Amino acid sequence: MIRREVHFGRLVPTFAERPATVDAMFRARVTDAPDAPALVAGERRISYGQLDAAVDRLTASLRGRGIVKGDRVATLIGNRPEVIEVSLACGRLGAIHVPMDIRQRAPEIAYALTQSEAALLLHDESCAGQVPAPADMASVRHTVVVGAAVPGADSYEALLRDGGDSAPPARLDEDDPFCILYTSGTTGRPKGAVLTHFGVIHSCLHYRGALGLTSSDRVVLAVPCAHVTGLVGVIHTALSAGACLIMMAQFKARAFLELAERERASATLMVPAMYSLCLLDAEFDRFDLSSWRVGAFGGAPMPEPVALRLKAKSPALTLFNVYGSTETTSPVAILPADAPMERLNCVGKVLPCADIRVMDEAGREVAPGEAGELWIAGASVVPGYWRNPEADAAGFTGGYWRSGDVGSIDAEGYLKVFDRKKDMINRAGYKVYSAEVESVIVDHPGVSEAAVVGYPDPVLGERVAAFVTAKEGVAEDSLRLFCAARLSDYKVPDRITFLRDGLPRNANGKVLKAELRSRAVAGAPA
Repeated sequence: MIRREVHFGRLVPTFAERPATVDAMFRARVTDAPDAPALVAGERRISYGQLDAAVDRLTASLRGRGIVKGDRVATLIGNRPEVIEVSLACGRLGAIHVPMDIRQRAPEIAYALTQSEAALLLHDESCAGQVPAPADMASVRHTVVVGAAVPGADSYEALLRDGGDSAPPARLDEDDPFCILYTSGTTGRPKGAVLTHFGVIHSCLHYRGALGLTSSDRVVLAVPCAHVTGLVGVIHTALSAGACLIMMAQFKARAFLELAERERASATLMVPAMYSLCLLDAEFDRFDLSSWRVGAFGGAPMPEPVALRLKAKSPALTLFNVYGSTETTSPVAILPADAPMERLNCVGKVLPCADIRVMDEAGREVAPGEAGELWIAGASVVPGYWRNPEADAAGFTGGYWRSGDVGSIDAEGYLKVFDRKKDMINRAGYKVYSAEVESVIVDHPGVSEAAVVGYPDPVLGERVAAFVTAKEGVAEDSLRLFCAARLSDYKVPDRITFLRDGLPRNANGKVLKAELRSRAVAGAPA
């Protein structure tokens, strides 16, 4: 049953029957089937009861180190069971999880740690070289390494040993923050979207209902766990259903096909480029993928030829287009399984506890079928950004998050997205904001100005192109290395073009990015 309730000063549609917290949602599955498989990670097999016991020990140990409700606990951990244990322990303790991608570099990590005022950092041994100096993460009181020992850091194994056998959950409200996910900002500084227990629960219920996930499913985690798709769409959705989560440390098409066959995988949520790479495997047809029934995708459009090939090669597979973002805790629209083929160009229908309005530039709702900016509200939309009132004021109006996406909703309720923020590049589902990359490039002492745009790529969707005005002697390779030390690898420009006469601008001095996009497209390889 759907009923309307007030949360964060907004009247939103909600599921009347729902768990109280993310921890309560997980504990219910532990009670239902403690011996059922929860995680598969390489040779490791972890049951729901074993996972719950580890979460108990970790919660007690974090308490013993002075972590209390509301404290921020940051992770720089890849796709491995420890990040799930930390996420669940934060939910039990009332701490706020701050996941970071292992592809991030020291300046990005330092910013997130400082802006969130994280009290504790857990990181993979492989990321030790990117952990900021103590002076650049002054709020961090404890550092814990996952894997081999690193000087000056506690070990994760010791952290688990220090915990007791029982850790009663903290008293939480469903509107309390669950995690902070940093999204690239158009001003060049990331913004910390505050995902709540309330929003995560509704997102999981939406996924489970739309995709038909149950405790018998075996769900592959192939996308990064530090992003909303991996953390909420895959990890917590699978656990909320009592399903088995099969973890991939890193996506490789052949490794995915082998894993899906061996583990009898039944469900995935990936970006379209991953499906394309699987189809490019010359031996795709030899893999037994008969258990694979749910193929959800989002983050970028699915090319129609790819969708048709998947349907032809895997008749049991149903594709689900998912539309959402970090600020909406992921899905607000999903293309239903019974949608006709001619609707493959749509991203879905609005989900029960979501509300999407199509607005013109004057802030007026347009008629069905007309295009406008998508304003999004509902149970899973974040209350705002972490300690960033300027971003809140710019991003929210009347309880609606202004997505910047241009789309339409027709009379039958199907949602189309035509375009997105001009300066955002979609590289294999990863969002790259040009302003963030530009701010790094112009920080180079030899660069005077820079503009970044996307250009098409048949597999990744888009790649990153930079146009730069620089002093004589600045080379493309050295500038790319400069960026690689400061940005996630997918944000580093694939191509850098040096302009002798400066960036093209209009009469008002605005950079003509449309002209640069045309130049980038013209120079793209076939």
